[in-house]
Amino acid sequence: MSIRPTSTRGKLLASGALLAMAAGAAGLGTFGSFTSTTSASENVSSGTVTIALGTGSDSTLNVDATDLVPGDTVQRVVKLTNSGSSDLGGVTLTTTAPTSSLLDSDATNGLQLSIDACSKAWYSQGTPATYTCKSGGTQQAVLGTTPVIGSDMTLANLSSVTAGQSDYLRVTLSFPSAAGNNLQGQSSVINFAFTGTQGAAGSR
Repeated sequence: MSIRPTSTRGKLLASGALLAMAAGAAGLGTFGSFTSTTSASENVSSGTVTIALGTGSDSTLNVDATDLVPGDTVQRVVKLTNSGSSDLGGVTLTTTAPTSSLLDSDATNGLQLSIDACSKAWYSQGTPATYTCKSGGTQQAVLGTTPVIGSDMTLANLSSVTAGQSDYLRVTLSFPSAAGNNLQGQSSVINFAFTGTQGAAGSR
């Protein structure tokens, strides 16, 4: 007679314990907490490195020179502009001769190249033209005398390393007086390629 009441009581106690455990587990996911959020946005863009050569009267590099004899010089002008948004670390010049002859391949008696800059446009006189730095302008050497063909020749004293600035360049080709008869009747095409290189990277 004592077995049935004891068994019933045990079932009731077990049921009560299960309900308490379920209520405790549900309470774990319902407590409150404080939060705070703030944000910001930043616009990021890359700069441009762009150099350009002038046209028309600002560039006569494409004007041919013919019938040269030893001792002659040829002068041409070109405007070099930094039209990008970034300052440059430097500008180099590479010259090539897709049509070659002793005029460009003979480093001693062939054509010699030099470049000067004027802070103002060069003033031309005579035909064929010779160029002088305008009154009030400042003349500086950009490239000392060197054989006409060269690779990655560093150009000095350029304002165009600064974004938005330009240089008025005078390119001079000299035919050495010591050139011999073997340089008669020669013909070359000289290409000029100016390359601007970005300035040093840093914090922005």
